[in-house]
Amino acid sequence: MIDSELDNAELIQNAPLMAMVYDRPGKGDDLVIEVGKHEVTYAHTIDSPTEVLTGQDSNGVMIALRISDAASTKTLIQLQSS
Repeated sequence: MIDSELDNAELIQNAPLMAMVYDRPGKGDDLVIEVGKHEVTYAHTIDSPTEVLTGQDSNGVMIALRISDAASTKTLIQLQSS
């Protein structure tokens, strides 16, 4: 999570991405990122996401996501192949 007030806090690393679930406005307007191999071991909620940007390598494979919310907090997810 990147936030000027939180000074770039790292929440979790080297964990398998299990799911990303978005509830649209009227249903919650949040994005939940879940990690874990056979069960969810950690979940991170982004309230009212406003922007999702992707980064790709030279072969066009997605390697990163940056998600911004209404409070200008940014969540960065770096992806690796398993």
